[in-house]
Amino acid sequence: MGLVAPSSERLTENEWMQVKARSVQQGDSAHPCAICREEFCLQPQVLLSCSHVFHRACLQAFERFSGRKCCPMCRREQYETRVIHDAARLFKNQCATRIQAYWRGCVTRKWYRQMRKTICPKDKHLQRKFFEAKLQELNDSFVRYCHTDTDAFLSDIDRSLSSSRRVFEQLERKRISEPQESDWDRIQSQVIQRGVWDCSICLTALCSWNLPMEAGGSDQHHRRHSVLLSCSHLFHQLCLEAFEAFSADRRPSCPLCSAA
Repeated sequence: MGLVAPSSERLTENEWMQVKARSVQQGDSAHPCAICREEFCLQPQVLLSCSHVFHRACLQAFERFSGRKCCPMCRREQYETRVIHDAARLFKNQCATRIQAYWRGCVTRKWYRQMRKTICPKDKHLQRKFFEAKLQELNDSFVRYCHTDTDAFLSDIDRSLSSSRRVFEQLERKRISEPQESDWDRIQSQVIQRGVWDCSICLTALCSWNLPMEAGGSDQHHRRHSVLLSCSHLFHQLCLEAFEAFSADRRPSCPLCSAA
């Protein structure tokens, strides 16, 4: 009768595809809702036949309070709607991208902290902090090892040093062997070739039954026995014993060449 406008024909599937393509091209799902000005996130959204997108709850509230059915943006009446999930898909992709970025940042920060602990920086101020941290780690490990029982820890060190010293002394004794009879003949020939008949300790003449007569002296010198060392040096026996008694070394050594 002309009182109500006739309803338009419903859109076909191809027309809906064109409407959605136009909406995607405009990026309506990536922008906030034009009614509430908030992001779509995972909330239900509707696509109008005019290619505009809104929250479904926002569109229903607008229609209820306006009293008529028209698009809030272009004011087109008698539109059709379809529920879409483009904004939800975009929101999930953004969440996945943000999670990946946070994870990569966490891995990179962990790698950088580990690198700073192992590689010395070039800056002098950072180098000082680097070595201070290393020294603090050593002090902390030393304190943890001590367990507040310092006396027991020092006793362990003393026992270890004593055992190591005994091992070295045994090795030294094994290394030094007693000269043979042939070696003593060679040592005596070296003494005769050297031609030195004075004691290097008391600086007086030596005399013994196995030395030449021109090296002898008075009767007092005959009563003082001489000692031949394996290093081919001659001394008075009393002088050598006095030297060994006042020497700080535990092992006897030659006063001239310090041979053990």
